[in-house]
Amino acid sequence: MTATRATHSPATAGRVLIVEDEVSLAEMVTAYLERAGFETHAVHSGTDAVAAARTLHPDVVVLDLGLPGLDGVEVCRQIRTFTDCYVIMTTARTDEVDTLIGLSVGADDYLAKPFSLREMTARVQTMMRRPRTPAATSEELSNGTRSFGTLQVDPVGHEVRLDGEPVALTPTERDLLITLASRPTMAFTRRQLIDEVWGGGWVGDEHLVDVHVAHLRRKLGDDPDAGRFVTTVRGVGYRMGKG
Repeated sequence: MTATRATHSPATAGRVLIVEDEVSLAEMVTAYLERAGFETHAVHSGTDAVAAARTLHPDVVVLDLGLPGLDGVEVCRQIRTFTDCYVIMTTARTDEVDTLIGLSVGADDYLAKPFSLREMTARVQTMMRRPRTPAATSEELSNGTRSFGTLQVDPVGHEVRLDGEPVALTPTERDLLITLASRPTMAFTRRQLIDEVWGGGWVGDEHLVDVHVAHLRRKLGDDPDAGRFVTTVRGVGYRMGKG
């Protein structure tokens, strides 16, 4: 039986879907987020999570990776077909973190269990403060689409095309690419990319940037070691290539 708890208020900080098969943990997360002003809904299975994400239109999904049956990886894959909400994965084992890093599942962030409820709430709040895509500068508004060989990045229309065809990117992948393309001669550090894309209040492992860059490169058909479009600057971070 699905346990769904909601607080309906026009003044909520945002809508969060909590997907956790440990009922006691789900209740603690729900209570903590409600105290922070969020409207919350909790479900305890992957199948119910997909259905709830489709009907509730959450801003953020806190998603347990180790769900029985339909696991968090498959849940994330399915909800990414119809929503660009932010997804924070939670995981109980370090080898599950490795699995998450190795798969392009479309999650924006992850937390290893046991996690601090305060940190979890801070991650959700940071997500809600983050714009869906970086704000276009006046230069970008005047220049419009930027081209890097056969890759076109439109920071105003939030569209990416490769060889004339649209590229299906997650919100985080798209935001990273738009940020890099906005200053194509600049070598960004991981911290600078985190501040631009995740927001200055984000805390955690900065190598999460590498995970999303790897997923982005794969979708662009880029070489993981010598990218044409997203290049690695040794000792610094990343910048756009000429394509």
